[in-house]
Amino acid sequence: MTNMIEAAKSEVAALVEKAYLKAAGNGELPAGVELKGIVEIPKDTSNGDYAASTAMAAARDMRLAPRKIAETLVANLELEGSYFASAEVAGPGFINFRLGDKWYGDVIGGIEADGKDYGRGDSLSGQKIMVEFVSANPTGPMHMGNARGGVLGDALAEILSREGAEVSREFYVNDAGNQIEKFSKSIDARYAQLLLGEDAVEFPEDGYQGADIKDLAELFREENGDGFLEKSEEERHAAMAAFGLQHNLPKMKEDLSRYGIEYDKWFLESSLHESGFVEDTVKKLGELGYTYEKDGAVWLATSRIIREKLIAGGKKPEDAEKLDLKDDVLRRANGFYTYFAADIAYHRNKLEVRGFDKAIDAWGADHHGHIARLKAALDALGLDGEHRLDIVLYQLVNLLRDGQAVRMSKRTGKAISLTDLLDEIPLDAARWFFSAKPDTHLDFDLGLAVRQDSENPVYYVQYAHARIVSLVNQLREDGFEVKRASEVDISLLKDESEIELIKALSLLPDEIRLAARDYDPSRINRYVTDLAARFHRFYNSCRIRGAEEKLLEARLKLADTVRAVIEIALSIVGVSAPDKM
Repeated sequence: MTNMIEAAKSEVAALVEKAYLKAAGNGELPAGVELKGIVEIPKDTSNGDYAASTAMAAARDMRLAPRKIAETLVANLELEGSYFASAEVAGPGFINFRLGDKWYGDVIGGIEADGKDYGRGDSLSGQKIMVEFVSANPTGPMHMGNARGGVLGDALAEILSREGAEVSREFYVNDAGNQIEKFSKSIDARYAQLLLGEDAVEFPEDGYQGADIKDLAELFREENGDGFLEKSEEERHAAMAAFGLQHNLPKMKEDLSRYGIEYDKWFLESSLHESGFVEDTVKKLGELGYTYEKDGAVWLATSRIIREKLIAGGKKPEDAEKLDLKDDVLRRANGFYTYFAADIAYHRNKLEVRGFDKAIDAWGADHHGHIARLKAALDALGLDGEHRLDIVLYQLVNLLRDGQAVRMSKRTGKAISLTDLLDEIPLDAARWFFSAKPDTHLDFDLGLAVRQDSENPVYYVQYAHARIVSLVNQLREDGFEVKRASEVDISLLKDESEIELIKALSLLPDEIRLAARDYDPSRINRYVTDLAARFHRFYNSCRIRGAEEKLLEARLKLADTVRAVIEIALSIVGVSAPDKM
């Protein structure tokens, strides 16, 4: 795959190495020195497009002034046929290289050759990675936090895949434990109230109060009649939990599909309990010496595991002792396993049973205290939780409308759910705005999301794409088609806006690599916004229609290449690239 930044850096290193061997052969520099240093893109490109620090890194071994080494290397450089038009010495001994026509032409040609695969890399090749995200309790509608976590997880999975990883998207269904018991109790109470009256049946203090619970109770009564009050509490709760899940899970899948998210697997927590895997996991932790019994419950020695890990990592024992570390219950005195025990078993299943090299979870920031405990439990199981489990935390979402806080849906009068959001704003806007940097608080302005002007960033980028499509169609009517890169003279593109636009096109592979490294899909949003801005500047400063034919063809090819790259970048974050606006 094309990565012209890496290609340029590699060629700088090769050119400098060749110049050194030539200079050493001539006796101008000491022979036998291993060249080091780095090649980077200067912040101020007036100093050149690429800069090599080789001379400064070699000064000690060569026992020469860095600038003298740099001058000798530049004098021996052979740039003909390379990506570079010139090289010069700057400052204390940097060698600055300036790009030539070949590089700019190869950027356009490489993007054309790669097609929709442009930007793909191999930094994660051979890795099997699971991304688990949303995993909302199936006890009610999905909320704004789920909306943000959904985009983060889905876009991150796409980015990791584009870096060569084998990626699986997973939703963990919490269909067991306390929240399901509370769910069934809530439906049961509403069902009884329908039959006996609200005043006759006390609703559980910790029950789910949403109108959706009343709706489920009414549906349950329609399908099962009035006779369930005669059954035992255990029978009622089991039936109502199953009924509620049968209705809520398909709705969740439908909402997420509408949101552009499809999972490879919906994993049921209940399967861990039914198979005995939770019990086996707690037993294994006990066999390894990490559990103990107290007050009839089984506890994980979490504090000891973390303390030992900190000390092994270089912390002083007394410093580790000062930390407020606590142990965790795995099995209660009543024999029921805790959510934490199931969570440990689930992640053991990911890493040990299904063999993922890495598990990545997208969690709301309020779960941050859970991270060290879960990693410690996996470490205790010998699964290297410190390195094989990564948690991406995302901050809260504040919904605004024209700057004012919004709490309720206009349509339903209830707290805004994912469904309400998608009823009010376009899918593209939702996907775009929720791709914000995960660790930043997000103010989501519903008014801005539907505006059709340059203040709305998704509209601004999509407009650039539509503008190019319109341009291509207009020129086709004039008799001009977009030509192959090999048929166009890219060297005619000399305007600063043209040069900067081609450089921007070359950045996508590195942006994808860095987004995968940092678990930050918002890099792609920022990249494509900048690309659109550079296109608008180019379009406003460089005439296309009416230009001399060869120049028109080159500019048309550049514009169409920008269109293709905008489409690729938008697709990564799940946003469409419309032909008309």
